[in-house]
Amino acid sequence: MHVTILAASGAVGLALTRQALERGFTVTALARTPARITVPDSPRLTRVAADVRDPASVARALHGSEVVLSGLGVAKGDKPGALTAGSRAVLDAHPGTVIWLGAYGTGPSAQAAGLATRTLLKAMGAELTDKVTADAAVLAAGGTVFHSGPFAGGPPSTTRRTVGLDETPRRFFPARISRETVAAAMLDEAETPRFPGRVAVPLAA
Repeated sequence: MHVTILAASGAVGLALTRQALERGFTVTALARTPARITVPDSPRLTRVAADVRDPASVARALHGSEVVLSGLGVAKGDKPGALTAGSRAVLDAHPGTVIWLGAYGTGPSAQAAGLATRTLLKAMGAELTDKVTADAAVLAAGGTVFHSGPFAGGPPSTTRRTVGLDETPRRFFPARISRETVAAAMLDEAETPRFPGRVAVPLAA
């Protein structure tokens, strides 16, 4: 399988890139600064410079892509809008499959997450609107959006599972989950699609 990783120099993007290579995939890894994609060189890895605010650079990088996985988040100091710009750039390139990283408690998962989580997330302001808008665009195009709980450290969970919103355990606060587990769950979806056009929730167990 050939996958393209958006925001491959970020924490989730690096996990996606490394794990995809470990699975034997061919990987095109995108970042504004490709030198920051700090995974070992591989004949199956191509690092490409692309910026979500430059749609033409994304279109060139995604040409012929089977699957695009996004680790895109909001970098400190960035103006809101990066996620919306990224979703538009990716969708305009018409890849085969899009698997997008979102956040539990936003958009479609807000009601399931509960009042306490919704209240905390409101503090994000424009960033929250950016997340919701990007997620909605990906879902409308038939992509899968992963809504994970707060990130933690640690390796991929060997007991991980991915569920739909209606199967998500109800908790006062969402359970923490490692970035490595979220990346593994997203790659599982790339290999065996189960949630096209839906929100998927990765769980450690």
